[in-house]
Amino acid sequence: MDLLWGLIFGAIGSGYLVYAKKQYSAVFAIAGAALILYSYFFTSALAIVLVGAAIAAAPFAWEWWSGG
Repeated sequence: MDLLWGLIFGAIGSGYLVYAKKQYSAVFAIAGAALILYSYFFTSALAIVLVGAAIAAAPFAWEWWSGG
């Protein structure tokens, strides 16, 4: 199950990197790289899901907080 979650969040991270390149957004680039790499450091599926959801939401929270 850990591998599946890592694959899902890695795919989301890849999408973030593509979006970051098109929009010149460093926040999405950092989040995308983090989503691709972080699952190598966790063994629990619950930890992978919780950390992945937090990293995936972070760019949107950053843009909302900074005013767009």
